[in-house]
Amino acid sequence: MSAGESCRFGVLTASDRASAGDYQDLSGPAIEEFLADAVTSPWEVVRRLVADEQELIEEALMELADEEGCSVIVTTGGTGPVPRDVTPEATEAVCERMLPGFGEQMRAVSLRYVPTAILSRQTAGIRGSSLIINLPGSPRSIREILEVIFAAVPYCVDLIGGPYITTDADVVDAFRPPHARR
Repeated sequence: MSAGESCRFGVLTASDRASAGDYQDLSGPAIEEFLADAVTSPWEVVRRLVADEQELIEEALMELADEEGCSVIVTTGGTGPVPRDVTPEATEAVCERMLPGFGEQMRAVSLRYVPTAILSRQTAGIRGSSLIINLPGSPRSIREILEVIFAAVPYCVDLIGGPYITTDADVVDAFRPPHARR
């Protein structure tokens, strides 16, 4: 794909209570707020809100990747140790390749703030030409994590055939090796 092509970002919130209307989803909008601050190339967002059901999460991830053409899908919620937290299982079920470095880095970032970060099961993987990243449900944690890991996202998207993503270096400085082509 070429420079200037719009990147579609999928934002998937997995939450029983938010999907039932018991409370307002604040995590999905927190991801969008980060994208608005960080991404300088053309982009658009496709939102989904589902209950904490593995089948529903898998269906939404496949739709965002395969039908909506999202190059990056960021999930929020369902990454803890309780039985209803099944977002990592859904992600692993739909991905061809896993990227464990993302999960390792996300937990390292969160450990700076809370000792319970070791309970998080965040992960990331690739489905076709889509990068899927699982984030926790806390808007504050979302921002803290994205400010660190997003530096690797544009180059990963390059490598899997997605559009060229540029960022505001004052928010997050996207890293590409010197040999990477634009």
